[in-house]
Amino acid sequence: MTVDYDDGEFVRVLDEDGHVVDEETMPDLSDETLVGMYRDMRLTRHFDQRAINIQRQGRIGTFASAAGQEGAQVGSTYALADDDWILYQYREHGAVVVRGLDAGYLEYWMGHESGNASLADKHIFPLNIAIADHLPHAVGMSWASKLKGDDRAAVVHFGDGATSEGDFHEAMNFAGVFDTPTIFFCNNNGWAISHPVENQTATDTIAVKADAYGMPGVRVDGMDPLACYAVTKEAVERARNPAEGETRPTLIEAVTYRFGAHTTADDPTVYRDDEEVEKWKARDPLSRFEAFLHRTDRLDDELDADIQAAVEDHVARIIDESSEFEADPESMFEDAYAELPPELRRQREGFLSMLERYGDEAFLRD
Repeated sequence: MTVDYDDGEFVRVLDEDGHVVDEETMPDLSDETLVGMYRDMRLTRHFDQRAINIQRQGRIGTFASAAGQEGAQVGSTYALADDDWILYQYREHGAVVVRGLDAGYLEYWMGHESGNASLADKHIFPLNIAIADHLPHAVGMSWASKLKGDDRAAVVHFGDGATSEGDFHEAMNFAGVFDTPTIFFCNNNGWAISHPVENQTATDTIAVKADAYGMPGVRVDGMDPLACYAVTKEAVERARNPAEGETRPTLIEAVTYRFGAHTTADDPTVYRDDEEVEKWKARDPLSRFEAFLHRTDRLDDELDADIQAAVEDHVARIIDESSEFEADPESMFEDAYAELPPELRRQREGFLSMLERYGDEAFLRD
């Protein structure tokens, strides 16, 4: 398998130039919602750029760029209700942006676990680093929703590399057997760090794997935010209220691309050539959606400039706020256990004793 974008074998609403190519699939959204979707995509892109800059300055830790995947992230999240759960891997910053990007999110990337707390209020599961092990959690959460009858769905984001993990198959199988309202959203960007997708699977697509688990599989143009909205909206509605003979879970494969490195610790020039990257940049979801909004008179240069100014102010503000965060060293012992085991209690007491004796400065490096 290779990610062949040119074969067009996926759901698409907009072509690379922002023309509508499928009127039937075009979602019925207000002008305000469409412009809001564009604003959130632009906010995601700018946040991404600034985060990489401050990472290079040593102000945050290793960061995973979302550039190129904003259409899939923002489009799919707009299709959800506010209390639907989102479980993401680590690159889906656009999903967080739609729910409200604040300083807490950046504090997490600065190394403060407390930053995850702000996500829970937005119905976003804490950021996951270990590949695919959040998928069973998504199934468990959505199964609980089904049992309680609270009408919530769970959308779980992951990459193509995650489909090689046992957690993926276990989660898909459980969701199929117990008919849970789970939407598996695979952001297939063609690369699992340096491994191309053809090294991950022998199937023609990732979406076809849904057949083995008794659920629908949909392949969508991940560079098209409106197509991602449309397929996710349909999947969520089926998860809440399936017709007779339909199943609740769905596997969505969004064919997309990451423009930058896997993380700021990666050098993609070792395994990708510039020609490939430039070919995908010509399909940029942001410029595609911008062209559509301009062509349909929903966006003009003045409004676009106002959006960009607001986006820059928003990101500058949360950077300033997060930079003022004062870490409590004792917090490193929190949250891993409901009650600390004896050995960790001993370590915490020893650590706090040394802090009291020598002061914070003794533990800092220049």
